[in-house]
This record gives sequence, C-alpha cells and structure tokens, in this order.
Amino acid sequence: MLSIEQITPHLTWRLRRDVLNPGEYMHNMEMEEDNHGYHFGAFEDNKLMGVVSLFKHADDWQFRKLAVIADGQGKGIGTQIIAYITAFVEREHGTKLWCNARLSATGFYEKLGYKKIGDEFHKNGVDYIRMDKSLV
Repeated sequence: MLSIEQITPHLTWRLRRDVLNPGEYMHNMEMEEDNHGYHFGAFEDNKLMGVVSLFKHADDWQFRKLAVIADGQGKGIGTQIIAYITAFVEREHGTKLWCNARLSATGFYEKLGYKKIGDEFHKNGVDYIRMDKSLV
C-alpha cells in the first residue's frame, strides 16, 4: 500500500540524485527554492519509493524533481504522486500545475492531461519542455 506524505527537503535529495542525476554529489541536489516549497514522499512498507517538490507562483504551482526509484517505475507510483499534488494544489485554490518535463517523460505527462507549452530547451545536458495543466 502506497502512502504519500509531506517530508523535509533533505529527504528528497538521495532519490533526486539516484534517479535524475546519477553520479552527482548529494549536496548538488539541494535547490535554493527547497526552503520555500512543499516536498512529498511516496512510501511503501516504510521505503521511500518516489519524491516530488512543489512551489507556488501566485495562482500557478510548479512541481520539480519528480523521481521514482528504478524498480518502482511503471507501477503507477508517479501517477499517484501527481494525483496527490494535484489535489493539494486544488485545495490551495491553484489554477494551474506545471513542470519543465524531460523530453523522455512527455508521454507520461500527456496521459495525465498535460500540454506542451513553448519551445524545447536544454539545461545541464538534458532536453526539456514546459508542460501545463489547467485546474479550473
């Protein structure tokens, strides 16, 4: 049974690194914005299976660093995390949820109702595109 709960930022760092930036130093996983956001972890039998960080920008909310452990991918954990933060943002009266999606993940987000916005861009060796979902 998967449970999702709010966690402290530092609990996201190892999974961020292992899934999104293997080989990076752990201290490089901290984002300056971490202290101004909400962080969530998905747990199964007390094991951290997935993480995401969520940041408010007026009525829009951005999620960043969605990561699910390798042997948990393809099992609906990411989908459950997105559903959880979508409900959270709706309770906070947010009107839009968005992310800068890795191009390799755009199909996942499109299945969840996200739309590509603007042009692709490149950052730290990875190609991204912004993806938005209206919540109104």
